[in-house]
Amino acid sequence: MSADLSSRYLGLELKNPIVAAASPLTHSIDSLKRLEDAGVAAVVLPSLFEEQIEHEEMATHNLMLSGMELSPEAHGFFPEMLNYNTGPDSYLKLIGEAKRALAVPVIPSLNGYTPGGWTQIAKQFEQAGADAIELNIYFLATGLEDSSADIEKRYVDLVASVSGMVSIPVAVKVSPYFSAMANMAARMTSAGASGLVLFNRFVQPDIDLDELVVVPHLVLSTSDELRLALRWIAILKGRVKSSLAATGGAHSPEDVLKLLLAGADCVMVASSLLRKGPAHVSALVNGVSKWMNEREYDSVEQMKGSLSQLSCPDPAAFERGNYMKALASYTGD
Repeated sequence: MSADLSSRYLGLELKNPIVAAASPLTHSIDSLKRLEDAGVAAVVLPSLFEEQIEHEEMATHNLMLSGMELSPEAHGFFPEMLNYNTGPDSYLKLIGEAKRALAVPVIPSLNGYTPGGWTQIAKQFEQAGADAIELNIYFLATGLEDSSADIEKRYVDLVASVSGMVSIPVAVKVSPYFSAMANMAARMTSAGASGLVLFNRFVQPDIDLDELVVVPHLVLSTSDELRLALRWIAILKGRVKSSLAATGGAHSPEDVLKLLLAGADCVMVASSLLRKGPAHVSALVNGVSKWMNEREYDSVEQMKGSLSQLSCPDPAAFERGNYMKALASYTGD
C-alpha cells in the first residue's frame, strides 16, 4: 500500500506537499494547467505589487478630476476612492480564470511594504475566488532612523490589516533578517497569519561595469540554500500555531523530504521548475513517494516534523552547538 502524500496547509487539503511558488510559470492559465497535470497540489500566482495598485488608483483619480476646474460643483458626483473599484482588473481576472480552470487551490500573492488603502485589494482577491492569500512583505530598512522596533511593528500591522480584510487564510512570506525570528513568527501569527512562508529571497543589485549602472541581478536558487528554511521550520514546528511552508532551495525529492522531516506543511518550488519545466513536479512527487514507501511511512502527516527541534534527539543541532561541530569537523575536502 502506497504512502498517503496528502498534507494540510492553511486549512487547505493538499493532495501532496508540492506547491508551485510564484514565478513566470504561474502567470498564465496554460502553464498553470501544465503544472496541475504534472501533479502540483496548489499554485501561488505572481505578486500584485502595492505600487501597481497605487499607480492605477492615481490614474483613475486624475481621470476623474480632469475637467473639474470647469465645473467645481461636479466634485460631488464622483465616487469616493475607497468605494471605487480601481483594483488591477487583469489580476483579478487571472484569479477567476485560474479557479475555473484548476481543481487545486489558487493562492494570489499581494506584495507590499507600507500600511495603506492598497491592502483592501485583499477583499477583491477573496471575491474573485482565491482560496487563500500570500502576503509577500518586501522591505529593506535602509533609513538610519528606522529602528528594529519600527520595522517589526510595520510587519505586524500589515499582517493584521490584510488578515482583517478577509475570511480566507493569509500566509505571510517573510525575510530571514529579523534578529528575533521566533518572536516575530509568534507575533505575526497572533496578528492573524494562518501560515508563514520561509523565506523571501530578495533580488540583490549588481553593477554593470560596461555601462556603469546599477542593475537588478536575479539568481535562481540551489539546494544549498534550503538549510536556512530547514533550520527555522524545525525550530518553529510545534511552537507556533500557523502552518509552515518552505521556499527557496528545493530542487530534488531529497530536498523536499528534508523539509518535511523538519516540519514543513508544504514545499514551494520555483527555480527547479524554471530550470526543468512543469514535468519536474512529477519527479518530485514520485521521488518522495518512493522514499516513503521504502521506509514504510504511512503518510506525510506521520513523517512531518519528526526531526523538528521538539522531536529531534539532538535539539542543539539547530542552534550554536551545530555551528561549533561544523567548524571542528571541516576537513577542506
